[in-house]
Amino acid sequence: MTVIAISVVGIITVMLAVQLKGLKGEYGTYLAAAAVCFIFFCGASKLESILDAARRIQEMVQINQVYLMTLLKITGITYIAEFAAGICKDAGYGSIGNQIEIFGKLSIMAMSMPVMLALLEALKELMA
Repeated sequence: MTVIAISVVGIITVMLAVQLKGLKGEYGTYLAAAAVCFIFFCGASKLESILDAARRIQEMVQINQVYLMTLLKITGITYIAEFAAGICKDAGYGSIGNQIEIFGKLSIMAMSMPVMLALLEALKELMA
């Protein structure tokens, strides 16, 4: 789906959810959660083309596959953490959403440390 189609789905869902909040508030939340899941899986379907492009880049530049996989994992962590945090915030549980975001950021930092150490090691060898 295109960005325009996904945007239209989002706008229509919000308009319907606002209408449903007047009748029964939880129906609006359920509708919004369903739309978010739909949009999430549409976004996840783009991963195949991203992985294909990443493999082609790896072949061209000859970078270590560990670095490329780390980059993809970091992207996945970001996507999932933002998705979960957004749902929590929309449901009125902003503090849980904030904690999910913080955990996602800490996970990204932990995952990127080996890459950072390898970079510093390479710089150290260049300086010597």
